[in-house]
Amino acid sequence: MARRRGWGGSPPDSDEEATRRIVDTAVDLIARTGAAISIAEVAESLGVIRQTVYRYFPSSDALMTAAAIASVAGFLDRLADHVAGVVDPVDATVEAVVFTLAEVRRTPHLGLLLSNSYANVHPENMTSDEAQAFGMTMIRRFDVEWERYGYGDAALNELVEFLLRTMQSFFVSPGNPLRTDDEMRRYLRRWVGTAVAAQSGEADDPGESTPRDCARFTTSQTHPYARESGETPELSRSGEGD
Repeated sequence: MARRRGWGGSPPDSDEEATRRIVDTAVDLIARTGAAISIAEVAESLGVIRQTVYRYFPSSDALMTAAAIASVAGFLDRLADHVAGVVDPVDATVEAVVFTLAEVRRTPHLGLLLSNSYANVHPENMTSDEAQAFGMTMIRRFDVEWERYGYGDAALNELVEFLLRTMQSFFVSPGNPLRTDDEMRRYLRRWVGTAVAAQSGEADDPGESTPRDCARFTTSQTHPYARESGETPELSRSGEGD
């Protein structure tokens, strides 16, 4: 069988165009299959040999990362619109996680850098430089004045790592039955919200905060779940009352 003409009969005019068309094809394949794709699959879809794709991307991992990055800008815009005007760090963080979990379910190629179809094979990617940079870009687009709540760069980096690890747990094991968005909000407010609100305003270095620092933030004052339910769980204060 004669090989069909490559690039759909219209070869790219430059390396930049070739790269763009390869990434666009990868994004389209991922959206249709909902799974990670290989160099061979992209090459077949473009009508070229694998070596042509390898010229621009040395591995499937590199192509997957490029496809994920190509999807990030639109997601960040949608997320920024979703949390616009939310200035409380707990509310913004909870809404961002709920929105991201829902978006990844609806848009597979966005979540392949983070979701179970990719993270199960490469769990280290959850805290890779790319994932961390993605998380920092996401959180910096909130309308939250992070410094006002004691978050300098070091604390924000740790918060991003914490959120990435939290989302990974839901990607890998979403639960059965799945929580609704409202159920997920209540769950995240109670547990993730407490951690977000506990950041001390006295030090940028998270390692300098102590249990006494964190205990100064009473749940009834800072915890939206407690404000809604009227509950005020006791916080353990290490070294007090012993």
